[in-house]
Amino acid sequence: MRIGIGYDAHRLKAGRKCILCGVEIPCEFGPDGHSDSDVPLHALMDAMLGALALGDIGQHFPNTDERWRDARSIDMLKDVYSIVKEQGYALSNADIVIILQTPRLSQHIYHMRNCVAKALNVAITSISVKATTEEGLGFTGDGSGIASTAAVLLEKITS
Repeated sequence: MRIGIGYDAHRLKAGRKCILCGVEIPCEFGPDGHSDSDVPLHALMDAMLGALALGDIGQHFPNTDERWRDARSIDMLKDVYSIVKEQGYALSNADIVIILQTPRLSQHIYHMRNCVAKALNVAITSISVKATTEEGLGFTGDGSGIASTAAVLLEKITS
């Protein structure tokens, strides 16, 4: 078994789509960045790559490469999971935390879990997504940014 953790954070920008775990959240702003900037998926990808000591998403999807401009992070996640499987591992479970002051995400959590599970072809019970605020503290609390952490457990595939 291999354990990985990931973290990502982005500024929030008015007029950007807010895509979280592959789901578009109705909102006046979204994470700013090179791709669609799906912060929780970026943390999840980093956790999977880190579990296998394969670097981070910046190495695999550099923001200096125009191929990744406005790329869908859910597709990038599928690419990362292909690498995981090529290394002989499969996802046992993932635990994702989204840190964002607004909007409230509780009504979107099931859909986010389902979207990630489908992308990875795993049971929804293997994917946990939680959301929290920081009660006005820091860049996430003042509404200027979003952050996410993810932890994964990968298991060696046995024949």
